[in-house]
Amino acid sequence: MLKVSIIVSNIEHPVYPVMKEWVDNHSHIDAEIVNSTKELRDSGEFLFLVSCTDIINQEIRSRFSHCLVLHASDLPRGRGWSPHIWEIVNGSNVLTLSLLEAEDKVDSGRIWLKTDVNLDGTELFGEINNKLFTAEVELIQRAVNEHETIIPYEQNSDISPNYFPKRVPEDSRINLNDSILDQFNLLRVCDSERFPAFFELNGQRYAIKLEKVESSNEK
Repeated sequence: MLKVSIIVSNIEHPVYPVMKEWVDNHSHIDAEIVNSTKELRDSGEFLFLVSCTDIINQEIRSRFSHCLVLHASDLPRGRGWSPHIWEIVNGSNVLTLSLLEAEDKVDSGRIWLKTDVNLDGTELFGEINNKLFTAEVELIQRAVNEHETIIPYEQNSDISPNYFPKRVPEDSRINLNDSILDQFNLLRVCDSERFPAFFELNGQRYAIKLEKVESSNEK
């Protein structure tokens, strides 16, 4: 029976229940989801790293036939932390998701698969996550189903990588002197729980929660 392991370091991360559902729905294979390398089985065919903060060294990688990372960017473009968030802030409506081999150097391994996630520009944080996580599950499924025919390829060395910084709460600051329209993409990607949009006025900080509402036809 095929052995598949998935690491999601934080069970509070919104991707965790999505990956847990994939594991629960694949009883025909030996699938597990864990929160750290300490919980991993001794060996297996696949180890998928999804929002994983553990260091996956060579000893761990050698225990699995394939150790693969899900990364939300068109590698080598967009290395670093949460590149899809920064790309949306910069106006992109097409997010590329890469499935690549884990290496000692972060985000540098050979590419297995890529797919595009198309946005229409109206999606808010939860809706963006739903589209992204659906694409991640599809890439995992394709890798498991098609691994015997997939030919991994090196990242394009002619492209200079860019590196995105780790997001911090200050990145969600709204400028009161700029229009909402100019800051709409920032508002879209603000997590109301971890990174709420905010502004400061008269020494007081105010959080902003953006949500869609139904249009009213009432006059």
